[in-house]
Amino acid sequence: MATDVKATRSELLGLKRKIKLAESGHKLLKKKRDGLIMEFFEVLKNARDLRRELNERYVKAHGKMRESAALDGIVNVKSVALALRERPAIELEIKNIMGVTVPVIKAGAMRKNLVQRGYGMMSTSMRLDEMVNSYEDLLENIITAAEIETTMRKLLKEIESTKRRVNALEFVVIPRIKRQAAFINMRLEEMERENIFRMKRLKGN
Repeated sequence: MATDVKATRSELLGLKRKIKLAESGHKLLKKKRDGLIMEFFEVLKNARDLRRELNERYVKAHGKMRESAALDGIVNVKSVALALRERPAIELEIKNIMGVTVPVIKAGAMRKNLVQRGYGMMSTSMRLDEMVNSYEDLLENIITAAEIETTMRKLLKEIESTKRRVNALEFVVIPRIKRQAAFINMRLEEMERENIFRMKRLKGN
C-alpha cells in the first residue's frame, strides 16, 4: 500500500474526491440497473402472452394449410402462395430505453384484399381463403414477437453489463480507494505526532 500512494494531504483530498465520484456513479448505476430490470419484466409480461398466441396461431395456420392441401390440392395451395402481387413492407426504427437502443418494427398492412392477393374468389375455395387469413394473422404476430424478443435480449445484455459495473464499484474500486485514503490518513497522523514529538524535544533542549 505504501508504494502505491503518496502520503500527502493533496493526495488524500484527491482520493476523497474519487470516492465521492465513485459513490455517486455507483448510486446512478444502481438506479439504472433497477430501472432496466423493471422494463425487462414489463416486456417479459407481454412476451409471455405473445408467445402463447403465436404458438396458437401457428398451429391454426398449419392446420388450415394441411386441410387445404388435402381437399383442394397442393397445386392450388402453391398457386395461392405465388399469386401475391404486393409483399408487405417493413421499416426498422429504433427507440431508447434508459440508454439502450431497441428496435421498433413498422410493417405495412399484413391483411390483403382479393386484388392484392392476386387470385379471384371464384377460383378458390373458402378453405383457401381461411388458410390465407390464418397466415396473415400469424405474420402479424411474428413481426411483433421479433420486436419484443429482440428488445428483451438487448435489455438483458445491458442489465448484466450494468450489474458487473455496479459490483466492480461496490466491491473493488470504492473499497480500494477507501483503503488508500485510510492509509494516507494514518500516515499523516503519524507524521503529525512525530512532528509534535520533535517540537517538544526541541523545546526541552
